[in-house]
Amino acid sequence: MSGRMLLSPREPLVAGGAAEAFERQLQQLLRTGRANVVVDLSAVTEIDGAGVRALVRSHTSAQRLGGTLRLAALSPAVSQMLQEARLHDVFDSYESVETARLASWPWRAMGTAIGGALLCGVLVWVGLRVTGDVPALDDGGAGVAGSPLPFGGAPVGSAAAFQALLEIGKLIAALSIGLLVTAVHRPSSGDRHGHRSIARSMAHAQMLLCVSGALMMIVIGSSLARAFGVVGAASIIRFRTPVDDPKDVTILFILMGLGMASGLGAFAVAGLGAGFLCVTLLALERFDRGGAQLMSVEVVAEGREFPSKAVEEIFVHNQIAFESREISQGKKVSVTYNAWLDPRTSMEEVSAQIRAIPDIGGVGWERPRRG
Repeated sequence: MSGRMLLSPREPLVAGGAAEAFERQLQQLLRTGRANVVVDLSAVTEIDGAGVRALVRSHTSAQRLGGTLRLAALSPAVSQMLQEARLHDVFDSYESVETARLASWPWRAMGTAIGGALLCGVLVWVGLRVTGDVPALDDGGAGVAGSPLPFGGAPVGSAAAFQALLEIGKLIAALSIGLLVTAVHRPSSGDRHGHRSIARSMAHAQMLLCVSGALMMIVIGSSLARAFGVVGAASIIRFRTPVDDPKDVTILFILMGLGMASGLGAFAVAGLGAGFLCVTLLALERFDRGGAQLMSVEVVAEGREFPSKAVEEIFVHNQIAFESREISQGKKVSVTYNAWLDPRTSMEEVSAQIRAIPDIGGVGWERPRRG
């Protein structure tokens, strides 16, 4: 999907024709390959719930199709309505159309690609041209390529300082690889399940595990006793954070291996391995269609009437298969649905659409309990 488009509505986005026509036009632009749409709202003097729903649904469609929807030059009426609907933070809003157009460029992805290519290239160059002749700390006086240490023994003087810098460089290389892979692969927990703290902890684990692999190889050296000691210490550690996606677990093991390669000073292997892993992850993300995941969603409405038709229309609009499972009625009405979502569907955006319905008090997602 490619192409950029500026859409500038010049009339109030209210129910009765204008809001609906605006949504149809936006959806048509997205379906015809306009990946980055900027909506200039400077001339919109009035907007109601129908107009807000048009923006939210189009934003969700853009994300599902791999595009973006940005709002520019919000008029006071639009800004106030989004604030009242608690949706102001859902959209990417900009002061001017020019700023929104600049932001539509994939700067982050471009920076990650350039930085990753430079990192892998530097590691390969260092591994092939430099570290092949650098002595190691604990290899009985021989370097990585068998070169003897100066003065026939332990590193002294400038050799010792260089060796210390090399070990620090190994840790920095491992951390850089962890950062690169984490930038390419975001752990599935959080984005799909709504647990942002788990997603952050898993991302940190990916980075630190790569560093820990390098540190272990530096400490172990060629000592068998140290190797058994590290294995014994590592057996005490247990992951207490649930990892639902087997791919996340596999990447953790690969990162450990890349960190070990850095710790051994095999920078060429580490660089090539990191590059290969990133390209593989991007290819899997590009071609992975994924299967529907079952989630439980609870929708709470203020008062004794539940807008089931409006809620179910949102499920249908987002191509979510659903069935009502439980209804709890009192001063508030709570309905729990089983919903089958495409992994690429944003639960935050679906929640925002539901919260835009009048009298909706809250939306919560969780995995159904087993058993």
